[in-house]
Amino acid sequence: MASQLPPDIVESLQQLLQGLSSADNAIRHRAEESLTNDWVATKPEMLLSGLAEQVLGGGDANARSFSAVLFRRLALKTQTKKDEPQELYIGCLPAVRTYIRDILLRGFASETDDHVRKKIGDSIAEVARQLSDAEEPWPELLQALFSASKSPHASFREGAFRIFTTTPGIIEKQHGDTVKGVFNDGFADPEQKVRIAAMEAFSAFFRSIKKPAQKAYHGLLQNILVILVPLKEQQDSDCLAQALVALMELAEVAPVMFKSVFSEVVKFGIAVVQDKDLTDMTRQNALEFLATFADTAPNMCRKDPNYTSEMVTQCLSLMTDIGADDDDASEWNETDDLDVDESDLNHVAGEQCMDRLANRLGGSAVLAPTFQWLPRMMTSSAWRDRHAALMAISAISEGCREMMEGELDKILDLVVPALRDPHPRVRWAGCNALGQMSTDFAGIMQEKYHQVVMSSIIPVLESPEPRVQSHAAAALVNFCEEAEKEVLEPYLDELLKRLLALLTNDTKRYVQEQALSTIATIADSAEQAFGRYYDHLMPLLFGVLNQPQNAQVKENRLLCAKAMECATLIALAVGRERLGADAVQLVQVLGRIQQSVSDPDDPQGSYLLHCWGRMCRVMGNDFLPYLPAVMPPLLELASAKADVQLLDDEEQLATIEQEEGWELLPVRGKYIGIKTSALDDKYMAIELLVIYAQQLEAAFEPYVHTVLKEIAIPGLRFFFNDAVRVASAKLVPQLLNSMKKAHGPQSPQLAEIWQPTVGKILEDLAQEPAVDTLAEMYQCFYESVEVVGQNCLSQETMAAFISVVESSLQEYQQRHEQRVVELLKPEEEREDTDEMLYAIEDDQTLLADMNKAFHTIFKNQGTSFLPQWERLIPFYDRFINSSDATQRQWALCIIDDVLEFCGPEAWKYQAHFTGPLVQGLSDKIPANRQAAAYGVGVAAKNGGPAFSEFVAHTIRQLFEATQGPKARRDDHVFATENACASIAKILHYNSSKVQDVQAVVNHWIGTLPVVNDDEAAPFAYAFLAELIEQKNPAVLNAAPQVFDYVVQAVDAETIQGNVAERVINATKALIAMTGADVRELAARLPAEMVPTVQRHFV
Repeated sequence: MASQLPPDIVESLQQLLQGLSSADNAIRHRAEESLTNDWVATKPEMLLSGLAEQVLGGGDANARSFSAVLFRRLALKTQTKKDEPQELYIGCLPAVRTYIRDILLRGFASETDDHVRKKIGDSIAEVARQLSDAEEPWPELLQALFSASKSPHASFREGAFRIFTTTPGIIEKQHGDTVKGVFNDGFADPEQKVRIAAMEAFSAFFRSIKKPAQKAYHGLLQNILVILVPLKEQQDSDCLAQALVALMELAEVAPVMFKSVFSEVVKFGIAVVQDKDLTDMTRQNALEFLATFADTAPNMCRKDPNYTSEMVTQCLSLMTDIGADDDDASEWNETDDLDVDESDLNHVAGEQCMDRLANRLGGSAVLAPTFQWLPRMMTSSAWRDRHAALMAISAISEGCREMMEGELDKILDLVVPALRDPHPRVRWAGCNALGQMSTDFAGIMQEKYHQVVMSSIIPVLESPEPRVQSHAAAALVNFCEEAEKEVLEPYLDELLKRLLALLTNDTKRYVQEQALSTIATIADSAEQAFGRYYDHLMPLLFGVLNQPQNAQVKENRLLCAKAMECATLIALAVGRERLGADAVQLVQVLGRIQQSVSDPDDPQGSYLLHCWGRMCRVMGNDFLPYLPAVMPPLLELASAKADVQLLDDEEQLATIEQEEGWELLPVRGKYIGIKTSALDDKYMAIELLVIYAQQLEAAFEPYVHTVLKEIAIPGLRFFFNDAVRVASAKLVPQLLNSMKKAHGPQSPQLAEIWQPTVGKILEDLAQEPAVDTLAEMYQCFYESVEVVGQNCLSQETMAAFISVVESSLQEYQQRHEQRVVELLKPEEEREDTDEMLYAIEDDQTLLADMNKAFHTIFKNQGTSFLPQWERLIPFYDRFINSSDATQRQWALCIIDDVLEFCGPEAWKYQAHFTGPLVQGLSDKIPANRQAAAYGVGVAAKNGGPAFSEFVAHTIRQLFEATQGPKARRDDHVFATENACASIAKILHYNSSKVQDVQAVVNHWIGTLPVVNDDEAAPFAYAFLAELIEQKNPAVLNAAPQVFDYVVQAVDAETIQGNVAERVINATKALIAMTGADVRELAARLPAEMVPTVQRHFV
């Protein structure tokens, strides 16, 4: 064809292409420079047009293929035009864009080489994507592709579907029957590669259309499934693996379309997993496909009679596929690289799938089929069976926690003998199971089974195999970090003896590193009890820390870092006094190590930051001399910008994929790379700044301005990482507190930073996109207000806050309504139930933190907040009458705050408040009854005479709230105790309209004790003391019961200080008045309360 470009341009371009494909590095390098500087930068339209022409008629097949590949790579490169980033192709003039796309279509239609046509198809797909993103039509493309899909040449048909796969949006607006016909023809194509391409294209198209439109295409599934069986029969692993990925993508977005054929799908998928003649990847894809249903349609899986049992069986079978050609585990034990990536191995795929099944389907579905196999596997003569059984226990314990908790005796009977197994990998798996169970059953494992666990695992530290030693020590970390010091203390001698042996023996370095980590965890949990090992252990740690720091001993860096961690955790455990002069020596050693750290990959750097934080907590203000050396690297990390790269070059993308610490996000045919490791460091540094500000308070003041301006405030809107925003939200109140402690609550210095800071907080509250982080932002706001104190908010600031709240509540209502609609759908069509539960929990936290913000403002601003708060009354009225318990609680808590902090002024809202408070006293939700009862109490205490008739009217309902059959159960007792305290408040503060006060008092005694709520207890027991001091017959006639109630409250420490002293003295007087015998009264009490009686009443 005749070129539209000048001949000299065509000639130059051909020379460029020859240079770019040259085997000579120097020639190729010069050509690449010319491409960038002479073509992309100065004449991109000629470059892309010329490449398209070369694709159509340039040279041999290799040259045309190379031109097509280069075209696609350059077309998606980004250039800035008029301050706007644009991709190279879409940045061309309209006439050039049209010319290029027409040339490419002609090339696709006329190309005779299958490989080249694929490359041209990729270029067409890229152009189509850019045009689609720009909402620019390309009407000729769809017709060309539909025609190609009916071509007599298979490669044309395949090419059409490949382009559909990349740009499915071009099909969306076409008539449904036409689209179905094209795909059905593809599914029935005589060529296998076309059938697979049609599957992939359909999957991409289906996922691109909206959910309501998807239902029209459910019927195509039968034709898709027909493709699979021949692939398995032919043992075509590659094509079958591809097909399963396409099905997996459908199952992710529309599992309901598989409902009518689910049992057949399960049967086929299981047959693939079982078939050992297929490749591991194909078998794993089949497992992943079936596991997707557990994620997206757990109820459908539970209802299928075979799904769970078959999946468990195949997972366990895959888990035995381990240690090939290493039967005695000698190779496994000799390796020093414990981080080998095994994610593509069968046994790992099986373990991960078991974990998913347990978490998504629960113990009721998974436990029975699993334990149908485990006992016989544990007694098998094959070590791989025993290993798989133990790893299965590790995998399912989190998801099956509730059902397994009651069977721990039996499960431990299976696991514990494995720690004495002759095979090292089985012992390793036994340690793994105990470690995982110590985490998943935290609390009960440590309290009830500590003797079983510790007596079994401590001897394993003396195993002859280093990997088993290391894993036993790692399992101890899981156990010890959840254990109380009283549980650990009896085992400390044996533990430390063996861990010190691992540390000092000539063993592998990774064992020493793990021993240090375990010792550090034990110190953290044992606290002061660890002090007796200090003199023996600390010199060993100093010995490690004082080793030479140079490039020749790089392999010791992690060991040194673990020693730093261990030493500083021990320092934190034993305290400043026990540490003595070693504190100064330790920080000096840390300082010396910090000066030697120069490599960015040196692990000591990040460990040091945490170590400095611990030493600050240990030393307090004695740490100040070291702060100037500690802060610069910390501030550098905390103020780091996000490392974000637009990756439009395949070589660059491949390089980034090989590096750790990057997250890749696909965006419009390119990838955005975010260096997450740098973001993790930034988050960690801000967390440490919180510790420094918290510990040093006023002494941290010199850094407040810098940290607030350059780190904390920018961190609130650091949208690349939620954790950074959360840490920044925690930092702001601590910085304000440092300034307050340094200069005083009324100081101009505090006022100077407060006004711009509160403005920024409110701006960020309005912009925060994540619900869980938004709750943290509300917390930042109310904690900051609490720090700055009384009358710190202007009317303008409070108005801005209410505007933010209105927006938050409107968005909350939309989410709530969407969930209500979702719940009306048939069960199998609903979105992920677990995700919905998490979303509900996030919203509950958000409303709770919003309530705390109201509480803090009312507390510090009083009635001045009312004019702004009134804007929320429409929301309040909707929420208080809602069927949703969380919304009612939100509204009830607002009532409580208005009554508590606005006193008689609250009466003007009585039409909004009084009815809901009475209704709230009989709410089915205990937390709502508690809030209503508390509200009645504060109305009595602070509301004045205007509320006297109302509070008197509620006494009957308050008594009813204390008398239900569940009134003293854990989740109801706070409502009961608040009702008791509120009756006391009415009788003490506002009893003018109460009829027959003495009868109420007589009845009220029986609503005691108050032994859980330390806010309610002082009011109840102060009133009780008042009755005793008045010699009221209600207490004189019930002296034994009164004594019981008082002892219970003193023992539970719900009353303390002056209130406790007054109540104890009054109770002693009551005993004297009634002639009761304390010893006889004490004999009626539980034995654990007798010391309390002896301490206060004898």
